[in-house]
Parts: sequence; C-alpha cells; structure tokens
Amino acid sequence: MIWQRVLSALVFLPLIFLVTWFGGPAYSLLIAAVATLGALEFYGMMGLSRRHPLTLFGLVWVLLFVLVAHLDGNNEAPLPYTAPLLTAAVGFSLIWLLFRSPVKDAATNWVWTLAGIIYIGWLLSHFISLRGLEGGREWVLFVLFATFAADTAAFFIGRAWGRHSLTTKISSGKTWEGAVGGFLGAIAAALILAAIFPTLTIPYWQTVILGALIGIFAPLGDLSESMLKRSAGLKDSGTLIPGHGGLLDRLDSILFTVVVVYYYVIWVIM
Repeated sequence: MIWQRVLSALVFLPLIFLVTWFGGPAYSLLIAAVATLGALEFYGMMGLSRRHPLTLFGLVWVLLFVLVAHLDGNNEAPLPYTAPLLTAAVGFSLIWLLFRSPVKDAATNWVWTLAGIIYIGWLLSHFISLRGLEGGREWVLFVLFATFAADTAAFFIGRAWGRHSLTTKISSGKTWEGAVGGFLGAIAAALILAAIFPTLTIPYWQTVILGALIGIFAPLGDLSESMLKRSAGLKDSGTLIPGHGGLLDRLDSILFTVVVVYYYVIWVIM
C-alpha cells in the first residue's frame, strides 16, 4: 500500500542520509549489513527454485568484497585486491562443491553462488569506493536520491497515466509512460542535487548526462531483479520493508546506478 511505502521512506531515508553524511564505521557497517541481508534474500530466492547455492560461502565472499573496497580505495592501481578476491571466489567455490554438492547439481549451484557474490557483493562494494572519492559523501547521496526520484516518478506516473506495458513477460505493472516519467524525474533530481551540493563542481551538461544515465539504468536494474524473481516464481524478494517487499526490491535500481556513476566520475570527471 502507498501509505506503507511513504512511512518506510520517512523512517529509512533520514537514517541513510545521516549515516552517509557522517561516514566512518557506521557507514561501512550499514553497507555490510545491507550486503548480508541482500545476499540472504538472493540465496533464499534461489533455494526456493530448487537451486542450492553455497549460502555461507557466498555470504563470506560478499562481505569480503565490502572489506577490500576499503583497501582498493587506498591504492593508485585499479582494483588491486578485488581481482584476486574474485579469482579466489571462482576457485574456492569449486573446491567447496567437491565435498558439498551432488555432481549433477554442481554446475548450477556454482553459477548461482558466484552470481550472488558478484551481484550483491561486488556491485554493492562500489558504495564504499564512491564514498572514498573526493566529494564522495555528496556523490553517494546524489546516486541514492536521484535513483529514488527516478523510481518514485516512474511509480506514480505509471499508476496515473501508464497505458503501454514495458515488458509483460517480466513485470506487467511497468509501463513506457512510467519509464519516461522516471527518466525525466532522474534528470530533474540530478539538477536539484547538483545545486544543493556545489562541492560536486560539475557543469550542467554533465549533470544532465548523469541524470539521464540514472534514468536509464535504474529501470534496467529494477527489471533485472524482477527477472530473477520471476525465474524463482516470486513476486517480491522478501517482506523486510513494508510497502516495498524485500531489501533487494529496493536495492535493484541502485546496484546498477552506483556502478554507472562511480565509473563516470573516475573516468570522466576526475
């Protein structure tokens, strides 16, 4: 229900803002907690669809990705610790499966174990990397609130004027009208946030580009997670957040947009 969505936003958004603004251990713990809960939801979904990923192994590696993001941020070389960690995940998960999985299910279980590590751990760790950049506090808030604005605009405009389905096979409730509304909402939010955070010091044309990128990749992230849920026969990833569903139902968009903004910042702006 809408009132539940609004109430959840009123509770969680100030907390997210304060933890991001002040940073420090609280920010790292928040990302670690979100990564843990998100991974549990992901592996739980796969378990319901008769897949049996290595949940404990996946949780450990998801948290390791969050940890090494701090170490990567203190080096000039690109991802000096992330690459070996990913390599170790590939090798050690196969070794673990030698002793824990029936041979006929080994390939499927291995793939979904790695999928959870990469989808949740690696993508979410970009919030640590982004926060470590110059002006990182503002960049994280930029990603979060521009993405939330895109999702919110898409939701309400889709409900009010949505007539043409975006993809009936994955999510019949998503419409082209809502997608356009979300796209424009992301650009508008990006311009407002750039004005609120002058420390970002980017020209308006780049702000519009970033808003447009968020407006494009936010629904793609949403649809990607919906596709995974449908493959598992689920409507929501969980019931953790009233009015929204599971944590992954809120992470889906920002897992994509944080990656896009992070690499745009380090490759184009910095």
